[in-house]
Amino acid sequence: MRLSDYDTGHQMQARVMESDRITPEGSGDEVRHLVLRVHRSPDRFEAGQSVGVAVPGPHAGGHEVHFRLYSIAGVSRGSSPEESDLELCVKRCFYVDEFNGEQYSGIASNYLCDLKAGDQITLSGPFENAFRIPPDPSANLLLIGMGTGIAPFRALIRHIYTKLGGWVGKVRLFYGARTGLELLYMNDKRDDLKHYYDQTTFKAFEAVSPRPHMEDPIPFEDLIRNNQAEVRELIEDPATFVYVAGLEKMIEPLDKAFIDMFGSEQEWRRRRRELESQRRWVELIY
Repeated sequence: MRLSDYDTGHQMQARVMESDRITPEGSGDEVRHLVLRVHRSPDRFEAGQSVGVAVPGPHAGGHEVHFRLYSIAGVSRGSSPEESDLELCVKRCFYVDEFNGEQYSGIASNYLCDLKAGDQITLSGPFENAFRIPPDPSANLLLIGMGTGIAPFRALIRHIYTKLGGWVGKVRLFYGARTGLELLYMNDKRDDLKHYYDQTTFKAFEAVSPRPHMEDPIPFEDLIRNNQAEVRELIEDPATFVYVAGLEKMIEPLDKAFIDMFGSEQEWRRRRRELESQRRWVELIY
């Protein structure tokens, strides 16, 4: 779907409760964890859903409101049963115009990163969750993410272990970032995922750029290849769901790793089509 296809008519007001930078000051990127309180029951929200953020204008091109989707990184009860605290993971973004070479600020990301506790904003949604939690707790989850693509996985992992409990299927998280400081929810600044390291069914695998100062890519291909036996076993298991989230540039190295794993592009395409037809391969790419 395109952003213009979403129904933004169901709006809700939110109050900023927290805005915490979760990448250290020495990191090149600023990523913030925001907690937004809305007057809606937590039952209205599910792990994996998204909410729309309305940025008031006017904006270039004559738009009065700029609309942007963000995956929910967590949901909890607010100060009363009728309130929910929605958590978002937001990277302050900048873009370089390919024609004039000038740098521009991302509208929604800078708006959100500039918010302070007590500020009011307008949200819409929630919108359908891309990553559904399988009803069978013996299902396996192969989660592959990059950058802020960790947000829906954080919500999903917390939900199955903290709220559902008794998850017996394998949960494998393969996650990449430019540097160790930018491994979101897995760095010295904030390590939420450490709470699940003692779960016998959970394992996390990390990849960082070998030379981030030279813009070397995150070695996703090597991360998958170094754990090829386990990944292939999961892919071939009919109880496995594969969820991929992050930047578009992660898709090519992932495809190369899976083509190498299955011996040919034709065989990998066949396997992937089979997974997609069974709704066991889902991507959220931006």
